[in-house]
Amino acid sequence: MAAQHKKGKLTARERLHFLLDENSFEEIGMMVTHRSSDFGMDKEQYLGDGVVTGYGTISNRLVYVYAQDFTVFGGSLSETHAEKICRIMDLAMQNGAPVIGLNDSGGARIQEGVVSLGGYADIFYRNTLASGVIPQLSAIMGPCAGGAVYSPAITDFIFMVENTSYMFVTGPNVVKTVTHEEVSSEELGGALTHATKSGVTHFACTNEIEVINHLKKVLSYLPQNCEEPAPSLNYQAGDERREKLNTVLPENINQPYDIRSVIEEVIDEQSFLEVHKEYAENIVVGFGRLAGKSIGIIANQPAFLAGVLDINSSKKAARFVRFCDCFNIPLLVFEDVPGFLPGTDQEWNAIITNGAKLLFAFSEATVPRITLIVRKAYGGAYDVMNSKHIGADMNFAWPSAEIAVMGAKGAAEIIFKKEISTAENPQEKWLEKEKEYSDLFANPYRAAERGFIDEVIEPAETRTKLMKAFKMLENKVVQKPRKKHGNIPL
Repeated sequence: MAAQHKKGKLTARERLHFLLDENSFEEIGMMVTHRSSDFGMDKEQYLGDGVVTGYGTISNRLVYVYAQDFTVFGGSLSETHAEKICRIMDLAMQNGAPVIGLNDSGGARIQEGVVSLGGYADIFYRNTLASGVIPQLSAIMGPCAGGAVYSPAITDFIFMVENTSYMFVTGPNVVKTVTHEEVSSEELGGALTHATKSGVTHFACTNEIEVINHLKKVLSYLPQNCEEPAPSLNYQAGDERREKLNTVLPENINQPYDIRSVIEEVIDEQSFLEVHKEYAENIVVGFGRLAGKSIGIIANQPAFLAGVLDINSSKKAARFVRFCDCFNIPLLVFEDVPGFLPGTDQEWNAIITNGAKLLFAFSEATVPRITLIVRKAYGGAYDVMNSKHIGADMNFAWPSAEIAVMGAKGAAEIIFKKEISTAENPQEKWLEKEKEYSDLFANPYRAAERGFIDEVIEPAETRTKLMKAFKMLENKVVQKPRKKHGNIPL
């Protein structure tokens, strides 16, 4: 225990103390020990076998928990260790409550051989069965290597601690042997690496208490299981106009701004909890509340890469959309997208397949879905960002919205190519034709005439309109064609 504290880590039981409501923890399997006798293991028996399992409450809501104990065999997973975790997961499924794993383990217990590997697979299988049925949250509180990483990877959200936790399939020593790369554990699979480069972790926190508090906050936006509606807090309606929204956009349509300034004016005060904040920053996703009700938010971010869709942002948003749809959390989309990011890097790494993931995720979602077009909505990205055509329930636009196949400059060059090239002053002609195209399409009214936009609204009225629309959609039911499941373009 002293060694754990010296590293800046809490023990398994201390973590559960801070996670759960006071005196609510009930332990299951405290007396369990391992069954191995090889390599002198029969002389080393410890009650609990390296994992503390049980149930308790968080804000008076039932949750099931397991916390791996690094002080016993380095938290390594044995046959009985795995059985204890599986038991907790089975109970969570049967009783429709979230399961929270606090991971801190050296991996499979080598002395036990294949039975420890079988134990991992038993856990993975249950993670998969539970996916979309109950929320599954994983906190990585120390090492998580080899097969151990796949259980958190299947769960809904991963939390990591900076400098004391890491995840990788093969560690630095194996990497050095095979590829001759010199890399530290932190560089290879630390919290910041996974928060910024790989997107494996959703939240990177400075210490374990911050991880635990963040985990509780995420849980407050989620229902207990897929049969329940999204949580709702008491809300007293007042004056819902937000004058600041009338002036939030820069006058120059090509000037960047932070979409969070729009989100925070629209939703309930201080209710925005961003997910994957440091990864694929050209799209913003997270939870918020509107009139007290939990919602999922997806928003293009003009302040980063002009808000284009690319491989990473498509994957990030698709994953979040599917999570919200699993757990009946309505979706609100803020759209300001100039298109997909061009380039060989994107095409060779399958922007087609990855962009289609977001399209597929929105199309199959049956929760209430509302889109607000703030500024640009160009090309295929207009379709993908929860357009009316792929099943959005309500589509609003501000008067500043531009809905077109592409920007006026590029469109004029293509449509009026001959006129521009034969003109006395091609540059002047180009500007004239650009204005002609802009006047015709750089507004939301053409789309509104077709019914693709339900209403063009004054920005200050956005909050009121959204509250009424989500209220209207509360009892939405969608009948989908009977099938086993779709084949998302993975």
